[in-house]
Amino acid sequence: MATIRKPAVSDLFYPADPDRLRGMVSGYLDSVAPEGVPPKALIAPHAGYIYSGPIAASVYARLVSTRHQIDRVVLLGPSHRVPFYGLAVSEADCFRTPLGDIPLDRQAVQALEDLPQVIHLEAAHVNEHSLEVQLPFLQLVLSEFELIPLVVGDATGEEVAEVLARVWGGAETLIVISSDLSHYHDYLTAQRMDQATSEAIITLHAEALGFDDACGRIPVQGLLLEAKRLGLQGELVDLRNSGDTAGSKDQVVGYGAYAFCEPVAA
Repeated sequence: MATIRKPAVSDLFYPADPDRLRGMVSGYLDSVAPEGVPPKALIAPHAGYIYSGPIAASVYARLVSTRHQIDRVVLLGPSHRVPFYGLAVSEADCFRTPLGDIPLDRQAVQALEDLPQVIHLEAAHVNEHSLEVQLPFLQLVLSEFELIPLVVGDATGEEVAEVLARVWGGAETLIVISSDLSHYHDYLTAQRMDQATSEAIITLHAEALGFDDACGRIPVQGLLLEAKRLGLQGELVDLRNSGDTAGSKDQVVGYGAYAFCEPVAA
């Protein structure tokens, strides 16, 4: 019998009803013109959909033209609930959302197990929202795909980059990093902070990211290190905060969407 990681934040971060969920995500995606080169890697936010869904959609829409080419997604996000060292893999066979089950690439997961920073810790996955909220977007913009989910705890950017290098793959593999930006500053302060963070991200300066700049700082740093090593180019696709979408401007959370593409040959 298959082991299934069940949804933890449906009806909290997004609708549990499949039709409502499909309609909400499709609405976000349909409101975006899918311009730009399809990314090899992307960064998308992970808050409740009414807050961050439009920003996430802005980068996911770019995958539409390659939806049948991508059959594997490497998904990393920060741990919000369970403290641990390293990167946690799951022993589940599938991750479930209201839109259906996503099989894990068990062979790829097993290929990471000899790395000292990779651990088995199911507790890191059970209630973690940073990975879960990305899945309905992936289910609607891609065809069938397998998932390599990793929750990132106390680790270094270099350790994350080493893991990414193992599963980077080719055009069939998409890298997704789940991260919000600054938390609970006033609107103007958050704008200044998030603009500086975005500049560091698109110029691949991993060392410039501080503790308060992004809750997914460590997986973002790992992506930037590997993207720089491979010569990818970063692009800011969208930058807003909860004060722009569905919250007050007294204390906001920042959301950025970023695309990383291989350089176009001259």
